[in-house]
Amino acid sequence: MPAVLSRFVARSILAALAVTGGFALAQSPRVQPAQPAGAAAARPAPAPAPQAPGGPRTSRSIDRIVAVVNDEVITASELQSRTAIAEMQLRRQKIQPPPRDVLERQVLERMIVDRAQVQLARETGVRVDDGTVNAAIARLAESNGLTVPVLRQRIEADGMSFNRFREDIRQDIILSRLREREVDNRIQISESELDNFIAEQAGVAADAQEVNLAQILLRVPENADSGRIDETRRRAEDLLAQLKGGADFARLAASYSNAAEALQGGDLGWRGVDRLPTLFIDAISKTKTGEITGIVRSPNGFHILKVLGRRSAIDAKLASGPVQQTHARHILLRVSDLTPEPEVTRRLLEFKGRIEAGQVEFGTLARLHSLDPSGSRGGDLGWLYPGDTVPEFEKAMNGLKINEISAPVRTPFGWHLIQVLERRTEQGSGDRARMQARLALRERKADEAYQDWLRQLRDKTYVELRLDERG
Repeated sequence: MPAVLSRFVARSILAALAVTGGFALAQSPRVQPAQPAGAAAARPAPAPAPQAPGGPRTSRSIDRIVAVVNDEVITASELQSRTAIAEMQLRRQKIQPPPRDVLERQVLERMIVDRAQVQLARETGVRVDDGTVNAAIARLAESNGLTVPVLRQRIEADGMSFNRFREDIRQDIILSRLREREVDNRIQISESELDNFIAEQAGVAADAQEVNLAQILLRVPENADSGRIDETRRRAEDLLAQLKGGADFARLAASYSNAAEALQGGDLGWRGVDRLPTLFIDAISKTKTGEITGIVRSPNGFHILKVLGRRSAIDAKLASGPVQQTHARHILLRVSDLTPEPEVTRRLLEFKGRIEAGQVEFGTLARLHSLDPSGSRGGDLGWLYPGDTVPEFEKAMNGLKINEISAPVRTPFGWHLIQVLERRTEQGSGDRARMQARLALRERKADEAYQDWLRQLRDKTYVELRLDERG
């Protein structure tokens, strides 16, 4: 099957397509984390632009500068556009947005961190050409059953410039490549680490729990003096009082938290106890679902936690029981301006009739017509485990008998004819479990390393905030 949308495309959908609604996403978005304010390196601010000849300025409207990031500026119009998108994201998640000025500050922090990354990428030679951007947009349109012109119409109908959208895609690719180079490619996992992780997972007790947490983090900068620490503690105490008085946790997180997940209402998602700091484990040990903790002090600052849910972790074990595998093949066609959807489904039904009548082999038609890379192999996908294909494909495949051919099946990748060749049940593969363990451990280490890297980059970036200036 074709690869699902990459991480940068998924993120750009949240960053740029939240207003369109209804698009099918191939995987979940990250938004870039919003890091706390405060610059580390002192650097002179850029000199003001010289006044144009001919006397004083006219009354013509001039876009205001709201922040300087190293030697570049972020303008009020950029901030307003991004804030409107963030506000829609919150509403789509059924989270009441904070006041506009509070949300602007959160969004501005995200923009500062993104701008610092883009500057580093540019300085170190990370480039993305127009062909790569065009290909990413084409994949995005195709995975949502659209042509590029239709995608463009929808974006512009919602008030977004398509050129701005293209540059968002380009930036997301750049940031993805920068992360791969600076963080992901430097992650190393030794065999002993992997052995320990697998043993840890295999030893999960039947009553072990996973916890779904949300947090509000008020960060304390490194080397902060006692006055700054006391001020931050008082702010945390005020937030805790508001929460105890019935304030909405998600809204306060979106308003005040300095953590990466602030604009998701502080939701950290489901995590095994082994993935939580000991401080968190102790704080929530007697906290019931729906309740909040007191203030938790960590090296990063002051946390307030809310337990959103608890569940058994037994299903997360890597050691699996019997697994049904399916050997299948398919023919993939896609909708385009030249072949609209009715024509695609008509052709697939014609293929199905010819195969079932014995007029032609399935593999022959796949080699001639399938748009999937598997076409060169007669459409053969090999042995598939549960979860190896998108849900629509897997559901249709699981409903077929051996050698039966499906009706046309639609997925984010296009329209398919599917044939099941064989099925077998086997005990969970040790090699597969080891591969899954390596991926899980790598993801954990990469996420932790990425957050540390972002924090260090933000602390080294010269930032001058002008959000409160009015002109």
